[in-house]
Amino acid sequence: MEMLLSTPHSIEINNITCDSFRISWAMEGSDLERVTHYFIDLNKKENKNSNKFKHRDVPTKLVAKAVPLPMTVRGHWFLSPRTEYSVAVQTAVKQSDGEYLVSGWSETVEFCTGDYAKEHLAQLQEKAEQIAGRMLRFSVFYRNQHKEYFQHARTHCGNMLQPYLKDNSGSHGSPTSGMLHGVFFSCNTEFNTGQPPQDSPYGRWRFQIPAQRLFNPSTNLYFADFYCMYTAYHYAILVLAPKGSQGDRFCRDRLPLLDIACNKFLTCSVEDGELIFRHAQDLILELIYTEPVDLSLGTLGEISGHQLMSLSTADAKKDPSCKTCNISETLLPKFGTWISLPLPRL
Repeated sequence: MEMLLSTPHSIEINNITCDSFRISWAMEGSDLERVTHYFIDLNKKENKNSNKFKHRDVPTKLVAKAVPLPMTVRGHWFLSPRTEYSVAVQTAVKQSDGEYLVSGWSETVEFCTGDYAKEHLAQLQEKAEQIAGRMLRFSVFYRNQHKEYFQHARTHCGNMLQPYLKDNSGSHGSPTSGMLHGVFFSCNTEFNTGQPPQDSPYGRWRFQIPAQRLFNPSTNLYFADFYCMYTAYHYAILVLAPKGSQGDRFCRDRLPLLDIACNKFLTCSVEDGELIFRHAQDLILELIYTEPVDLSLGTLGEISGHQLMSLSTADAKKDPSCKTCNISETLLPKFGTWISLPLPRL
């Protein structure tokens, strides 16, 4: 009768990213030459804030041939960013009859995956560039809100629009969600008029500010996200951060930096001695300006259109099935073959 396997213990997890982690554990020396397979039981912790939009409904019981430890577990198809998981391991010896001799399960440990790294955002940027369309001229940034919002800014905030924490709209792994403070602006114009649309999902009062006040050669421009909400419309989030500002320092290590004069989304270039601004026609741009904005630098007025609440992106969840705006598995390097199989019974 073959000797039983010891139970794995002292699990260590490190090098955690949005779609991978490195794992090791201890086992008896006599098992090292015998073990042929590892079984990993990976489970997402459900809570009220968990991301319920998994990319695919796949098993979380993973089987791999034994390799030297530590080993990397990588899989965008079963790991979501910013998500808490629990993991336990079991070792096994595949016998000549095809059955497995298995150890007991290790203790369970917990960890949380990280945000998208720059290489993931770079792929989202490339996907967004493919559908951005031609560039249209514009001259103002605008922010729509209810009248009370602007009254509060005048009365209680020294006539300033103060930055606030970005919500969790867009990609679940965006480094800006719940982390970056800013004031949201729009810049999209109507194709036939070249002016901002008269409808808005956010309120009937609009603050307009000349584009050069927020976007000029002293501003850094970052790509932050690309998403949709189960509709044909696609959104790109860009960050406008004055060079050297706190927002600029936050973005520098986390987001791809764009050339303000030459990119597919939003440009500021000098033509005949004048600053000229253009935006992508086929994307709805959401712009985060990272500093307070003085209301005296622009104009405030009521728009004549409708309040289209269905177009609001407040805390909007990204469609995980859209092939246009989701991360591709081809981005991920291969670290061995993982097979989703039912675990052997003890």
